[in-house]
Amino acid sequence: MRESRMKLDSSSMSDAKHPQAACERDNQAFPIASASEPYHEEFFDRPRVLTWLEANVPPKRLHHILRVEEMAVALANHHRLDVSRAAQAGLMHDLAKCFKPKHLLQLAWEHSIPIDSVFEANPHLLHADVGAIVARNEFGIQDEEVLAAIRNHTLGSAGMSSLSCVVFLADTLEPGRGDSSELQALRQVCWQDLHQAVWLTSEYTLRYLFESKSLIHPRALLTRNWAMQVVMNVSKAS
Repeated sequence: MRESRMKLDSSSMSDAKHPQAACERDNQAFPIASASEPYHEEFFDRPRVLTWLEANVPPKRLHHILRVEEMAVALANHHRLDVSRAAQAGLMHDLAKCFKPKHLLQLAWEHSIPIDSVFEANPHLLHADVGAIVARNEFGIQDEEVLAAIRNHTLGSAGMSSLSCVVFLADTLEPGRGDSSELQALRQVCWQDLHQAVWLTSEYTLRYLFESKSLIHPRALLTRNWAMQVVMNVSKAS
């Protein structure tokens, strides 16, 4: 039997990627859809992951993680994607979120993750790539699509799968991130077109990074350009 979800509250930690992350909400800004298929629990021990998260991330971060899982499930169900994979990637996307910078750099080096000047200056950006390593080594996740969705949830990646798009969007747009008119509009686009939502959500994040004079990793720009080109090419073909 599928385990019932932990009750959520509406708070979340602020995040350099998300200017409105600390806004508290009781309402959910996306429709809750029941899963079209059960979790493959014989391959995925959700209670064990939850226990690990409770021991390794603050409560507010855990509530964010659970909202991302919930939104990823709803989006996957709506777009006819694998709900089980979406849930797994959503739940494990921030496994390395609270790792210290030196630890992130060390794990990246040990596992041959390229460390460029932006990662060196802001090791926190490595938490997505390192999180996929933790998912594989700590929880035995072998599904490459799930691991890729974890790796891509912060910076994205040109050519990423629809599953990666779902987790990328859920991380930025889950209800705890805020309720501005811009966020509401972006959430609406999620249900219509994943690539357009990635394009516009990337621009939303990039504007904040420009305004805050933050370093921008090239992958974030490549993700925006790729998603925009996909939308434009579809438009030309229709």
